[in-house]
Amino acid sequence: MYYVKANAASGMAVNNECKPKFLELKAKRNYRFIVFKIEDKTHQVVIEKLGQPNENYVDFQKSLPPNECRYAVYDLDFTTVENCQKSKIFFFAWCPDSSRVRSKMIYASSKETFKRELEGIQLELQATDVGEMSLDIVKSRAL
Repeated sequence: MYYVKANAASGMAVNNECKPKFLELKAKRNYRFIVFKIEDKTHQVVIEKLGQPNENYVDFQKSLPPNECRYAVYDLDFTTVENCQKSKIFFFAWCPDSSRVRSKMIYASSKETFKRELEGIQLELQATDVGEMSLDIVKSRAL
């Protein structure tokens, strides 16, 4: 398995499947969302879940573990005040208050470098609980 060095400071690497799957979400819209996690043993970012096009925002929220950090991207479809259909790709840094301190530090130190691997992200949201990433908040950021 090949990997790209993502962050010399944290020693984190990115699994080769991450970027092509993100490009499929962005260009082909094969997925609604992707949840990424950092594997403890291999110290690399890997795909944990691929959300299918028919899955919705609630499905996405349910896929984030309540006590563990994750990165995620979500392709949000919305209608503007001018009644135009649009879509924007969000990057989420999910770090619940209840997650381990070491995990929070690893995710925080690797986030920017990993995000740069995913060209085409339009907005970013950091959240420590589901209330900070409600659909209303996400839509307001998109407009």
